[in-house]
Amino acid sequence: MSLFKARDWWSTVLGEKEEFDQGCLCLADVDNSGNGQDKIIVGSFMGYLRIFNPHPVKTGDGAQAEDLLLEVHLRDPILQVEVGKFVSGTEMLHLAVLHSRKLCVYSVSGTLGNVEHGNQYQIKLMYEHNLQRTACNMTYGSFGGVKGRDLICIQSVDGMLMVFEQESYAFGRFLPGSLLPGPLAYSSRTDSFITVSSCRQVESYKYQVLAFATDADKRQETEQQKLGSGKRLVVDWTLNIGEQALDICIVSFNQSASSVFVLGERNFFCLKDNGQIRFMKKLDCSPSCFLPYCSVSEGTINTLIGNHNNMLHIYQDVTLKWATQLPHIPVAVRVGCLHDLKGAIVTLSDDGHLQCSYLGTDPSLFQAPKVESRELNYDELDTELKELQKIIKEVNKSQGVWPMTEREDDLKVSAMVSPNFDAVSQATDVEVGTDLVPSITVKITLQNRVVLQKVKLSIYVQPPLVLTCDQFTFEFMTPEMTRTVGFSVYLKRSYIPTELEGNAVVSYSRPTGIPRVIQCKFRLPLKLICLPGQPSKTASHKITIDTNKSPVSLLSLFPGFANQSDDDQVNIMGFRFLGGSRVTLLASKTSQRYRIQSEQFEDLWLITNELIFRLQQYFEKQGIKDFACSFSGSVPLQEYFELIDHHFELRINGEKLEELLSERAVQFRAIQRRLLTRFKDKTPAPLQHLDTLLDGTYKQVIALADALEENQDNLFQSFTRLKSATHLMILLIGLWQKLRADQTAILEAAFLPLQEDTQALGWEETVDAAVSHLLKTCLSKSSKEQALNFSSQLNIPKDTSRLKKHITLLCDRLAKGGRLCLSTDAAAPQTMVMPGGCATIPESDLEERSIEQESTELFTNHKHLTAETPTPEVTPLQGVSE
Repeated sequence: MSLFKARDWWSTVLGEKEEFDQGCLCLADVDNSGNGQDKIIVGSFMGYLRIFNPHPVKTGDGAQAEDLLLEVHLRDPILQVEVGKFVSGTEMLHLAVLHSRKLCVYSVSGTLGNVEHGNQYQIKLMYEHNLQRTACNMTYGSFGGVKGRDLICIQSVDGMLMVFEQESYAFGRFLPGSLLPGPLAYSSRTDSFITVSSCRQVESYKYQVLAFATDADKRQETEQQKLGSGKRLVVDWTLNIGEQALDICIVSFNQSASSVFVLGERNFFCLKDNGQIRFMKKLDCSPSCFLPYCSVSEGTINTLIGNHNNMLHIYQDVTLKWATQLPHIPVAVRVGCLHDLKGAIVTLSDDGHLQCSYLGTDPSLFQAPKVESRELNYDELDTELKELQKIIKEVNKSQGVWPMTEREDDLKVSAMVSPNFDAVSQATDVEVGTDLVPSITVKITLQNRVVLQKVKLSIYVQPPLVLTCDQFTFEFMTPEMTRTVGFSVYLKRSYIPTELEGNAVVSYSRPTGIPRVIQCKFRLPLKLICLPGQPSKTASHKITIDTNKSPVSLLSLFPGFANQSDDDQVNIMGFRFLGGSRVTLLASKTSQRYRIQSEQFEDLWLITNELIFRLQQYFEKQGIKDFACSFSGSVPLQEYFELIDHHFELRINGEKLEELLSERAVQFRAIQRRLLTRFKDKTPAPLQHLDTLLDGTYKQVIALADALEENQDNLFQSFTRLKSATHLMILLIGLWQKLRADQTAILEAAFLPLQEDTQALGWEETVDAAVSHLLKTCLSKSSKEQALNFSSQLNIPKDTSRLKKHITLLCDRLAKGGRLCLSTDAAAPQTMVMPGGCATIPESDLEERSIEQESTELFTNHKHLTAETPTPEVTPLQGVSE
């Protein structure tokens, strides 16, 4: 209960299930009584017009029968009510009522009663205007500086201003660029109309400009006819406020200054006559209505702002002076003089709660009853307090601050991959060539412990692997339910994925409302994308993996990929991926080495990873725990850089194609405008081959769009191959430097930051920033390198030379003893750890060239890594037989 509540002076509820808005409330001496007391005029969307004159016997009384002066049903919905000098020949006040298709002006008069029923009031229709367009709101004032009378301006829902000079229609003008109508107000000082357009900007139009502009009835005529029928409607000034406006009010300090107040959705603005901002205030709550009025302080303005928290705030300029609580959400607020109560605040809610109140405090009169006084035993209180503290500590130790339970208690997720292919392949619309594409079924099982609703299961696999269905929704209405779903996975395109691991993600909310996510990974078999193939003794790219255990027969490691069961298949095996790529695996008979070779560098990744994974599984089954792999060859940076250059070239081509397509599209639209002008001209003119130019430009646009689509497809394939090569490079560097799992994770985060590659954020600039950060922090040599500032903006580079030099420098630092770590102490200079010293991070091109020459000695590509020199059958790998 708030202390600062609005003091209820008089209140009532209007009708039943009636609706009201901000234009439905008005305060004025509508019956021209001359006693200075205002009457409350309320119109509803149900068509009821009511006039009240509150006379409460005591503060807080409800409405009495004699408080309602008049109630009449006008049939049509009432959008707005205003009181002004709307009838010619008299300066008496009259009531203007705006309906959706009609404007009515009434005179309100009262007859003195001779009996106890009191005075009687009635309304008389003075005149009405039937509107050709649906009305939205209206404003009034002495347009053009007329004296002794008020003119009315109505805004329609399609943006037309209709001006009425009392009983006659003056003119109508369309606001330029109008889409949706906004609030409308008239400034008598500048003789202009002020509104807020759907472009979220305040616009001011001079009345004289509106009067002499082109008539609205000629809006559809041609440009030449428009120029002859009137002047163009030009806005006086505009101001972009960046939000929609709820209401506009004009308040004058004196004859020489006035202010325009605009209530937005999050702020309210005070503007000068010329559109400059005098001040603005950001509101804490969503506003519903407002009313500015002159303050008693010189040069300041008070503003009443009602919000959707049932509060009414009073601001003096931007300073909050008072906040009071209302019993309802106000949609309209007015201030007037009611029954000798000056400054009464009248509020109206959307459901008809009408209240007259004043500001003040409402202290609580509640007094706590006296309790029986008894002596306190402080020893017992201390003992009880210690017991409670002990219980709290035990609870905190066992459960933490919040009672936590394992996620598996709510929902358990498991995945099972079928050991056999589907009897009927589910592959559709595949682009793999002549090979028959198989599909395999994966089943996901969910078992709940409690009631869970809207459980969503999403499955993701690496492209070009696709799923027959990747989204599922469940409803576990009772505990201990088990649901199983199945889907098929197959290869759709002719290139290989970067991983054979899939991920099933389940999102749900616990009964307490806490969201949870569970992941379950599954591994797809190699045979899904690979077939047995003929081994090749020569290849362009080769890598050698060393182990610390005796070689294992390849038949036992890859039982499903042997063409024949003879002895020749023991130490050499061929793999053919769906789409044509071939990889050969050789095992040494005398040494503990395995060689993987292929014509494509990125194709080595999957077989190498699968080999190490199956070797680890094999020795774990044998009970051997000290199995380890290593890589002692040179890191194949040159082959990796070729893939980076190819990917970057496709990105550059994509940018060029987008620029050309944009230029041709602009040209195409320009030709269309020229042709449209020619066709609309009443005097035909020769086309001057514009149609031929349009057809040629259209063909160019289509060709460029096709080329851009093809380039995007090639870029996606190139990015997939680049990710495969990056996985291989991380694996080789990890085996080469014997990195731990956490260090390998740092490399993966640096080299594989993106799931998707786009023109706005590409792989090259992201990896360059990550590698530069590693060189500046954990792999830095001196404090000078740590002080270097790298660009915080990720823009597409001009070329890949900087990225390649940074990757080379990263390998150089690792080779000289650098260690990858994210802890704060890792950023210390590693001069003592790195024997022989290490080059600093280059700050110029000259320094980069020197580093490139220095690191070339360490990372020189051997001949068996190039495609130019054929490799002998046994050498350079000793002990590997055919």
